[in-house]
Amino acid sequence: RRYVAGGQCKSTATLEGKVVIITGANTGIGKETARDLARRGKVIVACRDIAKAEAAAREIRAETGNQQVIVKKLDLADTKSIREFAEKFLAEEKELHILINNAGVMLCPYSKTADGFEMHLGVNHLGHFLLTFLLLERLKQSAPARIVNVSSLAHHGGRIRFHDLHGEKSYNRGLAYCHSKLANVLFTRELARRLQGKSQITANALHPGSVHSELVRHSFVMTWLWKIFSFFLKTPWEGAQTSVYCAVAEELDSVTGQYFSDCQPAYVSPRGRDDETAKKLWNVSCELLGIQWD
Repeated sequence: RRYVAGGQCKSTATLEGKVVIITGANTGIGKETARDLARRGKVIVACRDIAKAEAAAREIRAETGNQQVIVKKLDLADTKSIREFAEKFLAEEKELHILINNAGVMLCPYSKTADGFEMHLGVNHLGHFLLTFLLLERLKQSAPARIVNVSSLAHHGGRIRFHDLHGEKSYNRGLAYCHSKLANVLFTRELARRLQGKSQITANALHPGSVHSELVRHSFVMTWLWKIFSFFLKTPWEGAQTSVYCAVAEELDSVTGQYFSDCQPAYVSPRGRDDETAKKLWNVSCELLGIQWD
């Protein structure tokens, strides 16, 4: 059990006076990340399901005594919702110190977002890509700041299929998830490269581990296996440890463009280290979203 639990964040750093956004923080590792960081500072819980988010926020407020756990509507499958969230946040909050791009979907039957993007790519990558773009200036103004992207070990099985990004020619929901998690790693790498030396913002990615959570809800088989082998899976609290580590650990103040697992550096697949693919994905993402990000 101790081996399965993996690394634990030991940092006691406080976030007094600081503001954190966590996407998908109403359940699973996102909720546990919010619970931990709410003991340290102000947390914005950004979720699609407001009712679930409010219930999670009430629980966290009651447990931590921090009333600065605030729920905001954010649907990463709709760029209009992302823009509305960013606009409201920027109007209400003058600072942003930590952005944790945590929300995600896994093993979805073939479907598209409101903007016509394949669901895994649209939510897991493009949604967070746009959100980060819209909030970047506020992060720069609040620097030092951190961007944390929750990826997965599954990125090893991914490749960026530029000829069929939206799975219209062929689709496998397991591989679609892997492709989107590779996109998270490549986005982190290119973002860190572009920011390094120009701002006090770091960007790192992570694998939370195999976690007993609702992420597998779209697959009956995976849900069944998760129940049977739950003893060998991390709890959501254990799965959140590397997210918390990347968000607060003092030793990561100047570390950027890296990939972590169990609160330590981890191996990145060769495709995840391909700078040319990272640059191409960046440019294609900007084109798909209709933005200019130099």
